[in-house]
Amino acid sequence: MTQSIVVQVGQCGNQVGCRFWDLALREHASVNKKGIYDEALNSFFRNVDTRGGVDGADVSSGKICSLKARAVLIDMEEGVVNELLQGPLQEVFDTKQLITDVSGSGNNWAVGHNVYGSQYRDQILEKLRKTAEHCDCLQCFFVIHSMGGGTGSGLGTFVLKVLEDDFPEVHRFVTSVYPSAEDDVITSPYNSVLAMKELTEHADCVLPIENQALVDIVNKINQMASSGKLGASMKLSSTVTSGHGGIKTQEKPFDAMNNIVANLLLNLTSSARFEGSLNMDLNEITMNLVPFPRLHYLVSSLTPLYTLADVNVPPRRLDQMFSDAFSKDHQLIRADPKRSLYLACALMVRGNVQVSDLRRNIERHTFTIICRLMGWSRVVLQKLSTL
Repeated sequence: MTQSIVVQVGQCGNQVGCRFWDLALREHASVNKKGIYDEALNSFFRNVDTRGGVDGADVSSGKICSLKARAVLIDMEEGVVNELLQGPLQEVFDTKQLITDVSGSGNNWAVGHNVYGSQYRDQILEKLRKTAEHCDCLQCFFVIHSMGGGTGSGLGTFVLKVLEDDFPEVHRFVTSVYPSAEDDVITSPYNSVLAMKELTEHADCVLPIENQALVDIVNKINQMASSGKLGASMKLSSTVTSGHGGIKTQEKPFDAMNNIVANLLLNLTSSARFEGSLNMDLNEITMNLVPFPRLHYLVSSLTPLYTLADVNVPPRRLDQMFSDAFSKDHQLIRADPKRSLYLACALMVRGNVQVSDLRRNIERHTFTIICRLMGWSRVVLQKLSTL
């Protein structure tokens, strides 16, 4: 199987990345009961034999020795990274794959992009190359950052340019967290606009996520829990906002929002981490959903808002999930799909789902989708629905 590298930039990027690695480990642990280093783990983790010292050799098969995330952590304030290195996931991160400073970027895009970018370019490139050397077949880079801060927006987009220059054949997926209208950082709108230009130029695919949309989802889940609408079989600890069963005993204010983004990445990368007869390659996302190189911003939607205890999805539940996927209440960016036009559309389903149920739901939503699709996509969908 192929491997992917996660590049976490800034405070937001590292906090979301921490939640992603936590959830990924828990998901693999629930499947890999024997503790064997398999191809699923190989996609995002190295297996390092540290018995001979810190710089252990990679072990390609057999029992798990010490898992190391295929990740590069970058932040110009060392607080969040130090917290990760002192926390329960400290053994997962390679201390030689970290780049930190002490002064920060002062919520200034230009400082992060021009000052720290020029200062740390060689170090960033060296860390990326060393991480890539441990991959047999590098498929893509996942960059996680925020658009409002100085380091996330400035240095995060600088890293994208470095990746394009030195790894032009490797796809660059970017998860960008946008500030809300009530953001208390006065420079965040300027940082976002300046970073948007770099994202348009250097990214292959961008998953924009809006803070206010995350807040709305958290409030929606809390309201459902307080009113009992989650149902008797669903608990608050099984929602996408919960870190129940994870590494943290006490959650912080933004953990619920970070968990939503981490769940999105977890579901997006599931086909790269686990085998399946209907799996889709990550590069096929850009191939099918990006009609032009600069039109690579995808609107993400997540449903259901809780974790299914059983991988078998009942037909009635699946029908509701398909309907929710086209609802603005489940989108991670505040945009009304009923007032928009789709250039392309994809639905990625996890679990034990019957193909007949998928086909039935596609036919059920065909008319609604076709009315909002561009001409070329409309013809393709009509042909698929008649196959």
